[in-house]
Amino acid sequence: MLANVVFFNHVGLILCADKVKELISKCLQARDMAYCPYSRFPVGAAILTTDGAVITGCNVENASYGLTVCAERTAIQRAVVEGYRQFTAIAVTCDIKDRFVGPCGACRQVLMEVRHTYLL
Repeated sequence: MLANVVFFNHVGLILCADKVKELISKCLQARDMAYCPYSRFPVGAAILTTDGAVITGCNVENASYGLTVCAERTAIQRAVVEGYRQFTAIAVTCDIKDRFVGPCGACRQVLMEVRHTYLL
């Protein structure tokens, strides 16, 4: 189950095993909700707030590919809308089991900005 989940944790923070399992489980559940009729490439993300809340996101595609929103950005945007501003970890998964697939450039940019602004 863990082979296809990427887990990012801010350096120096230790998370209990139960919280990591919850984050991964919710990440996998979010992937199942993905709307990806064009690529058939479901992605799920789960972000952990400093309050212990887990906020999820999935990719939502559009026929105009530039309007597609990735799972990582969906999770971060949902967290911000729900009032969370400080995060400790994020888990991301797709359905490729034999190799790592990292976040796209746009998601990396958002994660970097969030890291400098909100990530503890």
